[in-house]
Amino acid sequence: MLLAINSKNDEANALEGLVHPDGVLRKENFVWIKANWNSKDQNLKEIAEELSLGMDSFVFVDDNPVERELVKRQLPEVETPDIDSSENFIKMLDHNGYFEVTVFSSEDRNKTAQYHARARVTNAKTCFANYDEYLASLNMKAIITQFEPIYIQRVVQLTNKSNQFDLTTLRCSEDDIMAMQRDEKFICLCGRLIDKFSDNGIVSVVVGKIENKQINIRIWLMSCRVLKRGLEKAMMNILISVAKDRGIKEVVGNYYPTKKNGMVKDFYKEMGFSFMSQDEKGNSKWKMEVDGYSFMQTQIDVDIQL
Repeated sequence: MLLAINSKNDEANALEGLVHPDGVLRKENFVWIKANWNSKDQNLKEIAEELSLGMDSFVFVDDNPVERELVKRQLPEVETPDIDSSENFIKMLDHNGYFEVTVFSSEDRNKTAQYHARARVTNAKTCFANYDEYLASLNMKAIITQFEPIYIQRVVQLTNKSNQFDLTTLRCSEDDIMAMQRDEKFICLCGRLIDKFSDNGIVSVVVGKIENKQINIRIWLMSCRVLKRGLEKAMMNILISVAKDRGIKEVVGNYYPTKKNGMVKDFYKEMGFSFMSQDEKGNSKWKMEVDGYSFMQTQIDVDIQL
């Protein structure tokens, strides 16, 4: 659960409540603060874009029925509960179950700090002449491992919450993930990314099943907060390396389109795969010859712990 402020006010006035001596929340407890005179639906769109979150990730809590009606009409994906007096706020939020947690990983404890670090990463981008120079300045390190026990809950969580950078949208239980890890027919990789601002934790998961000298990719996903850093290239390099070590000849990938994962529709093409087929639903299949793969350069120092 992340907190953001969407206030139609001067910023100084909006922040006054966060310095009250009896207050519980402070400015640093919020991942983003929008306090201006723009419409709240526009502010909410900008918050979602800046955090790389889908609109359906948000619950808009506002005591003004006019503002609630605006958001309901303009952003129907956003949950907008009807609330009355302030003494009922907590009850209404709790009873609607917006923030029930099924899995709580160690990364979740640091989520607000991670988004603050992401904001610093975004701001740092303006200081560099080109994007590669900016990426190099982040001093990134990736640790790529199998599904170690300490990471299982986080892997499960990612398979059940990732929507945008998710090629197959396969949802998995803890038993599913552990079964894959134990089965020698599966190659299971997860990637942790660290930069000079923060440890982002486990942010990428790749699972492939070996079938007759061929790897069929069952899961390929990544957290949106580390997009365009090159981690997907590092994960692909490792997957191909593992394939070569095991005598695999081909890697086959599938893309199953949803309303939310359009950003990865060209992923396999960008990784050098060849198009194979597409059905009437837009589900596409791609193939990579392992021996023809050219390893991609990144600005990430990769530590492989397989």
